[in-house]
Amino acid sequence: MPLISIQTSLEVRTDDEILLNILSKEISKLLSKPESYVMTILKTDLKMTFAGTSEPSCFIEVKNIGTLDESKTKQISESLCALVQKHLHIASTRIYISFENVRPHMWGWDGSTF
Repeated sequence: MPLISIQTSLEVRTDDEILLNILSKEISKLLSKPESYVMTILKTDLKMTFAGTSEPSCFIEVKNIGTLDESKTKQISESLCALVQKHLHIASTRIYISFENVRPHMWGWDGSTF
């Protein structure tokens, strides 16, 4: 049920799958959810501007059923910014993150909802 989606202006790289696997494990740990329910998405080579420039930037969406309170989102933001900065070399000042708590009946899976 946790979803992390990253959209970036960077081009596709050969080790992007490694980053997705790291993100999957990290979000699973941070949200205390089984990794078997985590989905990660990386969209690259997008036309983007941030602060009036087209220097590398990214937008991250984190969606989850519950557990996205204020203390948790701050912790997740810190962790995701560090990972993106390390693996994609995008400064944390050029990263926006959107968090969304999803109600269980609004998240479908396996022909039903949670």
